[in-house]
Amino acid sequence: MVTLQLSQISAYQALKVPEIWRYESKNLEISLLQGDQYVKSLISPTFPTFSITELIPRFVEMARTIGMSSALRAFRQSVREQISCRAFNLHN
Repeated sequence: MVTLQLSQISAYQALKVPEIWRYESKNLEISLLQGDQYVKSLISPTFPTFSITELIPRFVEMARTIGMSSALRAFRQSVREQISCRAFNLHN
């Protein structure tokens, strides 16, 4: 299993994938390509204003308990609320 993961990471490095997310054991790990190596990060440059490492695990676990459809609706609502709050704060 570890060999497979290392070969996958090597493939991502060869393709110069700038950001990798890996969810395991109720944790989301973000790795960013710096030079030719991946380094762990707490923030995703793709979504810098979202707490991705908190949001994704919360909603993945929610999907396991209440179901995928309900969790996706809750996730979408959460994202909409965060976007609305940021837009409101920008204009005030």
